[in-house]
Amino acid sequence: MRKHQRAETIMRRLNEHYPDPAIPLNHHDDFTLLIAVVLSAQCTDKKVNEVTVSLFEHAQTPEEMYQLGEVRILNMIRQLGLSKQKAKNIHRLSEIIVQRFHSSVPQNFNDLESLPGVGHKTASVVMAQAFGVPTFPVDTHIHRLAQRWGLSNGSSVVQTEKDLKKLFPKSAWNKLHLQIIYYGRENCTARGCDGTTCDLCRELYPKRRNPVKWIKA
Repeated sequence: MRKHQRAETIMRRLNEHYPDPAIPLNHHDDFTLLIAVVLSAQCTDKKVNEVTVSLFEHAQTPEEMYQLGEVRILNMIRQLGLSKQKAKNIHRLSEIIVQRFHSSVPQNFNDLESLPGVGHKTASVVMAQAFGVPTFPVDTHIHRLAQRWGLSNGSSVVQTEKDLKKLFPKSAWNKLHLQIIYYGRENCTARGCDGTTCDLCRELYPKRRNPVKWIKA
């Protein structure tokens, strides 16, 4: 099966599995989505969703988050990894959004990535899920599956993103991003599949016998 044929098969199967994938991070609007994505670095979405229940009860706007203060933010997110830095970043980015962007989350990559704690992946998720701009954020699941499915060599997440954008139609990027994440969590997991176990890996590579070694992001 050639690479473009594998891509077509992947889209078809993922549409069968996840016809309407939900955004896994709980949020109310573009600002709370931004906060949730910043918190999700090196954390599970489940843990972030537990923490944001209380956080968003106290603050749902940039003004409210800034007024909450770094110490109180930290106390509410302390159970997450990198909590001190995240609290500092959230407090500062809230201030910047109020002062520089008139309390609105910026809708372009340059301004988003200028905010503390917001890198390319975080900006891509916000652009895709909040504003509907076609992007292809690459997380650890997507990076792993792209290698197992022979779509990218895994040299870097930057290269994986470029490879996936070339293979799949732009109109499918935002949905595929979520679909691959869900499939990676539920079926083609890091330890539960080695490239020879899950249904899709076996369909794409029916003659594969050796485990696929993948390069971590």
